[in-house]
Amino acid sequence: MRILQVTPRYPPHTGGVETHVAEISERLAARGHDVTVFTADAGDDVPRQHVRDGVQVRRFRGFAPGGAFHVAPGIAPAVRRADPDVIHAHNYHSLPAFFAALGAGDSRFVVTPHYHGGSASDFRDRLLSLYRPLGGWALDRADEVIAVSEWERNRLRADFGVEATVIPNGLRVERFAEATSEERDRPYLLCVGRLEEYKGVQHAIRALSELPEYDLLVAGSGDFRDELRRVAGEAGVAERVEFLGFVADERLPGLYAGASAYLLLSSFEAYGMTVAEALASGTPCVVRTGSALDDWASNAGVAAIDRPAPEEVADAVGAVRERTPDATNLLDWEEVAERVVARYDVL
Repeated sequence: MRILQVTPRYPPHTGGVETHVAEISERLAARGHDVTVFTADAGDDVPRQHVRDGVQVRRFRGFAPGGAFHVAPGIAPAVRRADPDVIHAHNYHSLPAFFAALGAGDSRFVVTPHYHGGSASDFRDRLLSLYRPLGGWALDRADEVIAVSEWERNRLRADFGVEATVIPNGLRVERFAEATSEERDRPYLLCVGRLEEYKGVQHAIRALSELPEYDLLVAGSGDFRDELRRVAGEAGVAERVEFLGFVADERLPGLYAGASAYLLLSSFEAYGMTVAEALASGTPCVVRTGSALDDWASNAGVAAIDRPAPEEVADAVGAVRERTPDATNLLDWEEVAERVVARYDVL
């Protein structure tokens, strides 16, 4: 089967959607499918065309207003010329999915929206509002819509009248389950992800004033780091916050395993992949309600809070730190790829 994946960005660029597309694409290629990825992230730091782990990658130049949407109209005619058996577009919140829909022709067209209904800034929210007719048309054009969580499926139904099939994100379960804990002099809490305001790391930092026995490790990079440093200084906890920057894949499982609790206090998520990674590592989690993170609240190892105020975060850490996470329902990427290709086959 000739499969074309269309996505805003692809590794070595990092993020949840990037990981999702790469893991599926590599496994489909390993099964003998002809897999190509079109992305909108061409730049001087990556080759325009190359093969990565059996996957043909072609990167298109574009622009990203406010760091989002990745406008690369050259994708539409390239999709049309490619004429694959299946086109699988990712991320409603970015224009490559719309361009893929424009070029789809008679090919089977699948969309995984990773939809969370919000954005990281007022500017992006305005752009998202303007984009809604185009994004809604792309979803309506799809032969199949795949949601990564029950919350996302319900939100797609409510906002667009779209019925989606749920196939959760996967992870390399064994890599996290078998991790050796990172040893440190003091117990620590952990945050992982891009440093943007909506991710809520500032709430974890402020909660340290109520959690004097813990340090906070922050893994990830982004433009919000300077503001987070300012918050730490203002809260009087700067000496207990360590910004690790980019963390290599081989170190990350040990960081999760050694943490007393993992905190994801994001204002919106379509799934919460880092929560799955923490649970697989045996580490309990504190999450914020109001997005797909709600779906994790039923896990024995997760405490969900409505407000990320310091006292509530601290109380949740205290409540969850002795709990044993349930990792039995976490999917490996192999199973995710199998479920995805099964949806291709029935179209």
